[in-house]
Amino acid sequence: MMQTENLQVTGMTCGGCTSSVTRALMAVHGVNDVNASLSTGQVTVQYDEKFASTEQLKSAVIAAGYGIDAASYAQKPQGKSGCCC
Repeated sequence: MMQTENLQVTGMTCGGCTSSVTRALMAVHGVNDVNASLSTGQVTVQYDEKFASTEQLKSAVIAAGYGIDAASYAQKPQGKSGCCC
């Protein structure tokens, strides 16, 4: 069954950042579609809940070097500072 998750991603500052976040999320097994907005920081992910979970989506964003807004997730990015430029 397809689910839609809206994530508030921090650290995206350019089109390259949105591309990096999109690639990281599309690499998660079960993700069908990703739409990232640089202006709002909002990332909408459609995924099959049989194969992916919200935690996996958030972990993929964090592993790519970006953050999830503290109001929705309390973990900060590890590794690179988040921006690709």
